[in-house]
Amino acid sequence: MGRMWHAVAALSIASMATVVAAADWGLPRAGAAEAPPRMGVVRNSTRSDGNSYHHVWPPMEFGWRIVLGSLIGIFGAASGSVGGVGGGGIFLPMLALIIGFDPKSSAAMSKCMIMGTCVSTVYYNLKLKHPSLDIPLIDYDLAMLIQPMLMLGVSIGVILNVVFPDWLVTALLIILFLVTSMKAFLKGVETWKKETIEKREVAQRMHQICQEPERATAIPTGPGDSVRAKNPSAEKSSLLKNVYWKELGLLAFVWLAFLALQIANKYSGHCSTLFWVLNSLQIPVAVGVTMYEAHGLMTGKKVLSSKGSQQNALKPRQLFVYCQLGIVAGLVGGLLGVGGGFIIGPLFLELGVPPQVSSATATFAMMFSSSMSVVEFYILHRFPVPYAAYFIAVAFIAAIIGQHYVRKLIRWLGRASLIIFILASMIFISAISLGGVGISNIIHKIESHQYMGFESMCKYGA
Repeated sequence: MGRMWHAVAALSIASMATVVAAADWGLPRAGAAEAPPRMGVVRNSTRSDGNSYHHVWPPMEFGWRIVLGSLIGIFGAASGSVGGVGGGGIFLPMLALIIGFDPKSSAAMSKCMIMGTCVSTVYYNLKLKHPSLDIPLIDYDLAMLIQPMLMLGVSIGVILNVVFPDWLVTALLIILFLVTSMKAFLKGVETWKKETIEKREVAQRMHQICQEPERATAIPTGPGDSVRAKNPSAEKSSLLKNVYWKELGLLAFVWLAFLALQIANKYSGHCSTLFWVLNSLQIPVAVGVTMYEAHGLMTGKKVLSSKGSQQNALKPRQLFVYCQLGIVAGLVGGLLGVGGGFIIGPLFLELGVPPQVSSATATFAMMFSSSMSVVEFYILHRFPVPYAAYFIAVAFIAAIIGQHYVRKLIRWLGRASLIIFILASMIFISAISLGGVGISNIIHKIESHQYMGFESMCKYGA
């Protein structure tokens, strides 16, 4: 029955995308970036210095570009949903190099696909339980600690996107992603070894039971047995029971507050006093909610329940570091148009959170930041709606398929470390693909003798 509802939901999304594409194609949208060599629909905008810049939206027509882009999008969404990274590192190069969008429009479209992936994954995970505890798969307290800082980081990243030169962004991207992917891979190897030892112990106990059946009830069982016997993550419970409404309400408040401030910013003079005041108001909103959660975790009133018996009250220094990493994750997402899961996924693993919970919670946090970015980009007319609707549908369906079959494989093999290896692979592939695109753009700018220094953020209008 559940599979049938998934199929109905997927087909409904696809149908809606087709209707929107047919009805809305051709509406004017505006953006800002250089046009790639491929011909398409060129839109002009004007910078505050009076010069004209343009971007390219390729015509939406069936051909090898759409087919190949869709296949790559399916791979990115399926893998990104399982790894908890959103798939932006796959979407961004595909949109720029294959479909033919300019860099800025590619970043906006990438956010749309990340949102589709996250919404689909959260919908799938809301009914699932923790792999070994009778609690929801999503750790709401962990999300409350990270998500406000993540959204604050996104706002900072959008500003830095205007200021930083391409060569610096590319260098930071390659270094950060390679280091993060290596740490995630080593964590995966460590988890794989632990699973192997656990499997060996289970096999030895089963052998003992077969040899001495009369003593079977007296033989103690380990945590691995309870996971395999009960496997709560495979069970589906009521969605209403799995949602912590108080935490969800606070996260929704942060989302709405940030969105309202961003919308108000569009009507303030760029770089005016009001502009900076509205931007600064995001800080108390994010810090206030995070401090509320951090105080509970520090005093022991709240716990990161997903860690089970390993849970201890967190120290102020730990909380400060985790919040700073949340800001960095959002900054990377806002700067590059990718999901913050590239940073918070490995962070959750270092906290000792199980891979399934890490992936689900990272995606849950990214759903808020990515959807806020999409609303902002829509208000600014930064992407063509028909293309966005189509690729959101592709990402939505692919994410559900990826979640369903990979989790079945994990239950069959008893290897949750597969999630960590998928995460490490996605980050590494993103480092290569995004780094390659960045280096290509730098070479083009050098050959055409373009300016490659820092820009003033007040040079460009909203």
